[in-house]
Amino acid sequence: MADIAKTTRQKVKRSRADQIFMFFLYLITGILTVVALYPMYFIIIASISNPSEVAAGSVVLFPVQPTLQAYQKLIDYESIWIGYRNTIIYTVLGTAMILAVNLPAAYALSRKDLVGRRLINLFFIFPMYFGGGLIPTYMVVRDFGLVDNFWVMIIPFSVITYYIIVARTFFSNSLPDGIWEAAQVDGCGNLRFFFSFVLPLSKAIIAVIALWAAVGIWNQYMTALIYLRNADLQPLQIILRSILINNQNMASMMTGSAAQEAQQLAELIKYAVIVISSLPVMMIYPFVQKYFNQGVMIGAVKG
Repeated sequence: MADIAKTTRQKVKRSRADQIFMFFLYLITGILTVVALYPMYFIIIASISNPSEVAAGSVVLFPVQPTLQAYQKLIDYESIWIGYRNTIIYTVLGTAMILAVNLPAAYALSRKDLVGRRLINLFFIFPMYFGGGLIPTYMVVRDFGLVDNFWVMIIPFSVITYYIIVARTFFSNSLPDGIWEAAQVDGCGNLRFFFSFVLPLSKAIIAVIALWAAVGIWNQYMTALIYLRNADLQPLQIILRSILINNQNMASMMTGSAAQEAQQLAELIKYAVIVISSLPVMMIYPFVQKYFNQGVMIGAVKG
């Protein structure tokens, strides 16, 4: 009986220690969550608050004198809808191109029987550290006739070594050699094996790379700024940049109270621009979060 009582006391003691540990764990997690989410929350409430109240620092937890003035101002710009259309097209086609180019390359490099595997790996890794620079790159893109061309946002920069390395590691560590050996017995070749076995078993890493690629293309700024001049081809980020610059210039040209109001509205539009440019990505992320977490954890455990 004494031993049973001693064991019970130890369990109660451990249970209390665990409860204290879990309390602090949840506390720290909650604090980190607030720190991470509050900036985005503040941007949302600031974008629908009175500009003067935002400038005065009165907006902290809730909107003050709610208004949709900034969004109404942005909707008046027809170029925003052109930018949205272009960015959506660039994102969809660009993501598909990145997957179509990088996944087969990653699978090929994951095969141990690939002739010249180390040399090809070096060929991909070398440009990660040593690039040709902006001017030679621009000249190459120009010589291919892609300057001020729709396809410049999709084709030239679709090979991304980091994605290839991540996918190659996944294929090497997560696909048993026995699957390939069994497929060979049934007369399956490399091409059929890739489409019939590798891709269906790699949904997690495909979702991860697709999310990375889509977010990167959606936020793409420099490529369009350098290679696109036609206003009908400009992505959303460039359009929003132009709107911000125009509003700042208009505010600087005014004087007195009108200048102050214009400056406050320009600041408010900045918050609305961030919301408009981030909202589509935030809406898509929950649908791929499961695969994203799974893919990252597989690489962390087995890599």
